[in-house]
Amino acid sequence: MFSQHVTEKLSAYCHGELADEESRLVAEHMIGCPRCRREFEEIKLGVKFAELLPSASAPATLWNEIESALSEDRRSRNASPTHRSRRLYFGWKPLAGFAGLVLVVGGIWFIASQRKSVNQIATTGDQPGVTQPVEVVRDQTKPVDREVLGSPSPATQSNKPVEISPTTNSPDATWDVARLEGAPTLGANKLEGNGRLAVGEWLETDSSSRAQINVANIGHVNIEPNSRVQLVGTNSREHRLAMTQGRLHAMISAPPRLFIVETPSAVAIDLGCSYTLEVDKIGRSILHVTSGWVELESKGRESIVPAGAECITQPGKGPGTPYFDDASGKFRDALTQLDFHNGGARALAVILAESRADDTLTLWHLLSRTRGPDRSRVYDRMAALVAPPTGVTRDGVLRLDKGMLGLWKTGLEAAWYQ
Repeated sequence: MFSQHVTEKLSAYCHGELADEESRLVAEHMIGCPRCRREFEEIKLGVKFAELLPSASAPATLWNEIESALSEDRRSRNASPTHRSRRLYFGWKPLAGFAGLVLVVGGIWFIASQRKSVNQIATTGDQPGVTQPVEVVRDQTKPVDREVLGSPSPATQSNKPVEISPTTNSPDATWDVARLEGAPTLGANKLEGNGRLAVGEWLETDSSSRAQINVANIGHVNIEPNSRVQLVGTNSREHRLAMTQGRLHAMISAPPRLFIVETPSAVAIDLGCSYTLEVDKIGRSILHVTSGWVELESKGRESIVPAGAECITQPGKGPGTPYFDDASGKFRDALTQLDFHNGGARALAVILAESRADDTLTLWHLLSRTRGPDRSRVYDRMAALVAPPTGVTRDGVLRLDKGMLGLWKTGLEAAWYQ
C-alpha cells in the first residue's frame, strides 16, 4: 500500500487509466486516507459536471473579430521604426483590452448557452446520448449539513441517487454470480453453477440456497437464504444493488461511495468496508459493520456507522441512531424508543445514564437530533465522558458549529477504538 498521498494518480484512477495492481493500491490507500478520499470526490464531481455540459461551437463572428485584431497587430508591426518602437511600448494595451473584451463576451455567451442546454435537459426529458432526465433529489428539509456529520467521505446520497448527471451503465453491465448452496433463481432460471446478473435482473434465494455476487472488480456480496436482490446499475463510478428482503454480507475494497445498496427504509453507502445488512418482510433493516464505515441515509436523515457498531432503520422514518453492539440492553431499548416510538425525555434520560465513553458515538449523533434543553443534556454528558478538545466550546456545539463538531468527532474516535 502507498505510504504517501496518491493525489497525482487520482485523475488517472478515476478514468480507469491505471494498471490493475496500481489501481488496487490506490483504492486501498484511499480507504485509510481522508485527504486523498476528499480529493478523489472532488475529481469525481468535476467529471460529472463535465459530462453534464453538451459540446457547443463558438459563433463564427467571435473568430472573425479575433482575426481582425491579429491583422491590425501585423499592420502595426510593419510601421516605421520610430512608430514601431512606440507601438512595442504602448501598443499592447489596446490589443489586451480587446482580447479581454472578447474573453468576457465569449464567456458570457458560453455560460448562457450551457445554462440554456442544462435547462432543456432538465425540463424536456430524454435527450440524445442521455439515459434519463437530469434530476437533483437533495431533500431541502434536511436539518443538518453533510459536513456536520463528518463521515470519512464528504459527499452525500439520499434515498434516490444524488447524481448531477444520469448513471450510464457499462456496455457489459453484468456481474458474475456463483451458486453456493441449493438452487437460487437468476432472472427466470434456476442457477445450477455460475451465471451473469444483468442490470434490472433479480437474484432470489429460497430457504435452502445461497449465492455469491462479484461486484465488478471491487469485492463480493454473499446472498443468504430467503433473500431477493436486484442489480440496479453499474459503471466505473457507482455499483448499485437493491434488496427488498433477506440478508447479505458485503466485502468491499474500494474508494468510498462506489458500492450502494438500496432497501425499503434506507440506502447503505459503502465507505470501504465489510458489513452485514438484513431486511425483514416489512422493510425494516439492521446494519452491522465489521470493518471500515457505512453511511445510512434516507430523506436527509443520516447515520455514520463504524466498525463494531449497528444501526436500525424503519420505513417512513429512515435510519435510527447508531450504537456499538456491546452497549447495554437498557441503552439499546431506550434508543429504539427515542428513535421510533416517541420515547422523548424519559428515553433520553436512560440513554444518558447508561452511556459509556464508547457511547459518545450515539450521543454525537443525538446532538443534531435533539433541541433546546435536551441537546444541552446530551452535550453535558458527552463532555463528562470525553472532554472536548481545545477549540470546541459548549456554545459552538449547541449551535451545531460544523467545524467544532468535526473536531470533537476526531477526538472521540480515539475513545471508540481504544
